[in-house]
Amino acid sequence: MLQPTDELQVKRLDRAVLQLTLARSARANALSESLVEALLAALAEAEREQMRLVIFRGEGKNFCSGFDLSDLAEQKDADLVRKLIRIEELLQRVAYASFLTLALAHGRVMGAGADLFCACSERVAAPGTVFRMPGWRFGIALGTRRLAARIGTDAARRVLLESKQFDAGEALEMRFATMIAPESGWPEVIERASRQAHALDWESMRRLLSLTIVDTRAEDMAALVESSARPGLKERIQQYRNSEKAR
Repeated sequence: MLQPTDELQVKRLDRAVLQLTLARSARANALSESLVEALLAALAEAEREQMRLVIFRGEGKNFCSGFDLSDLAEQKDADLVRKLIRIEELLQRVAYASFLTLALAHGRVMGAGADLFCACSERVAAPGTVFRMPGWRFGIALGTRRLAARIGTDAARRVLLESKQFDAGEALEMRFATMIAPESGWPEVIERASRQAHALDWESMRRLLSLTIVDTRAEDMAALVESSARPGLKERIQQYRNSEKAR
């Protein structure tokens, strides 16, 4: 089984339940290139070992602040496109996994972090959790179909057009979250999810999960590539960041 890294804690809760904790708390668990690769490797291993449940958590005060832009000044458009493609591959790996996935979110959940939350089959938010999905502010089609499938077309368009922050209660109301539970109650949430994950044999669970999701992986990747490959990606991201600082 994979060993933990400086950015990802890997823990087996039992033989078939794996917990992955994003461990970049100083950066609000932003998705660096190396963290994305560690998550992809962990999920590939989970598939090989026929895990029943994979849990995602965030170390520190936040679940995940999204795409790491700390090195934006040194990046070229092509570098950013490549990193976004790997994030989309990660999100697809989660959304189409042959095991159940559980996100336990708290604090700030932004951008690709909100997409990671959305991709999971069970999505639990602590009271006080806040979400925001600003990717269309710089023209990135990341997770758009998955969001619309979760919460409906009208709600998805509203969330993405307004790019407004929404809280755990709103997330539950629009079905973006499946439950609100305080962090003190998460052990019970994990136990319940584990029982559900073991309700069927592995092959039956794999087939059930594959038959209850519409496979749009090719279309989603094409939309991401088309949107991110439009010239001026770095400039658009920088303009967005400047506008956020000015608010």
